[in-house]
Amino acid sequence: MNYLSQLEAKSVYIFREAYKSFKDLCMLWSIGKDSTVLLWLAKKAFFGHVPFPLVHIDTSYKIPEMIAYRDKLAMEWNLTMIVGQNEVALKNKQTFPDGNATRLQCCKRLKSDALHRTLDATYPRKKLNLDTGEYETEKNAIPFTGVIAGIRSDEEGSRSKERYFSPRETTNDWNIEEQPPELWNQFNTDFAPGTHIRIHPLLDWTELNIWEYIHQENIPIIPLYFDQGKGTRYRSIGCAPCTFPIQSTAKTVPDIIEELRTGKLSNIAERSGRAQDAEDGGGLETLRQDGYM
Repeated sequence: MNYLSQLEAKSVYIFREAYKSFKDLCMLWSIGKDSTVLLWLAKKAFFGHVPFPLVHIDTSYKIPEMIAYRDKLAMEWNLTMIVGQNEVALKNKQTFPDGNATRLQCCKRLKSDALHRTLDATYPRKKLNLDTGEYETEKNAIPFTGVIAGIRSDEEGSRSKERYFSPRETTNDWNIEEQPPELWNQFNTDFAPGTHIRIHPLLDWTELNIWEYIHQENIPIIPLYFDQGKGTRYRSIGCAPCTFPIQSTAKTVPDIIEELRTGKLSNIAERSGRAQDAEDGGGLETLRQDGYM
């Protein structure tokens, strides 16, 4: 078994343990490469079917191609797609693009707060109708108490402190000092009632592993990751006002793999194009302690 197969097998195992151990699960889908690989692995773990809803937090400032890609794939793969949003902050223009918040404040309102309230069902949730292709307000929404997310420990400093099964407080806050040990692939899935759980099947994958797996499996990936002829591409994708491309002529998955293998990007942080990270001192720890992915 090669290394990619080992990573795949471990991720599939984590998925199945989570599904066996926790009720009211959902999976976050940001439309990026990592969470799309996560979605692919979920289909493998459950023989082509994803048995829990996918949740996307729509800030209304995402790069437009991301939303089109989300809905196209959700329809093609017959996914239970739920979208959450902080409609109050958007209506009151409490955002960075409106000039009424810093980037971090905007992220907290449109991502952290929106995620928290979408998960606990106190904000309205929209669900994709697979017959019409339209989003409708979800009726009788129930809280999600277990959340599967596609974070990787090598992507950003605060994520290296994570666990495969990570307990959160009821408010989704992350207490780094209370993370349980996970030694010799022994995972704790027995938590006190009411504990909010985050599950991270991709924790040990690297950026290179992700792209190698995309190539091996021929996973459909949003074209924003590839040079469209301007000598730039996105290495990480998010909200348009705070996400910037890198200089790169990589037009295919093998091109990106070659970039990573040769070390061309070794001195450039993967999320260097995400302006909110720089505002948080080069990391995401402040936002993540408040429940951000």
